[in-house]
Amino acid sequence: MHKPLFDHIQKFISLEPSDIDKLESCLEISKVKKKEHILEEGQICNTMYFVVKGCMRQFIINSKGAEQTLQFAIENWWITDYLSYHNHVPSSFYLQAVENSEVIAIDKTVLESLLIEIPNLERYFRIVTQKTFGAMQMRIKFLFTMSAEERYHHFNDNFPEFVQRVPQYMIASYLDFSAEFMSKIRAGKV
Repeated sequence: MHKPLFDHIQKFISLEPSDIDKLESCLEISKVKKKEHILEEGQICNTMYFVVKGCMRQFIINSKGAEQTLQFAIENWWITDYLSYHNHVPSSFYLQAVENSEVIAIDKTVLESLLIEIPNLERYFRIVTQKTFGAMQMRIKFLFTMSAEERYHHFNDNFPEFVQRVPQYMIASYLDFSAEFMSKIRAGKV
């Protein structure tokens, strides 16, 4: 049941069987229905989510009342609001299921005790966080240096699974342009 997470962890670190048992006893898979929120702006985020199946996203509602997607997470990816989680402050974000999803939710207090009991897990989460941070840096670079059309083609070439699975308006908001512009690009009119 928790095999996808253990497989992911084993890519980066090795765990003793006793550590696997300890970790497994703290895990529970939750089903999240499409469009369901697991975090809303203003709530304090005390949980990290590992996507076992499906797709989640992090978004804001901008000053014009439009949704702006900041991050997607599909199978074997983690998602949370790191600032709210770390600083115990109200979240600025929403976390929502894009598809019917299954996630492993790890509560902060549970994770903190696990990190003390299984020090090697700390290394795993450091590596995962560094990879996430690096991806965010590249996304900002692309927003600053590529035209909207270049961003679409780069995203389409490098992440074709998202283009198939995620509604076009969410991809458009992630790439920072309108759904209308997305239609024009896809129709080859740009």
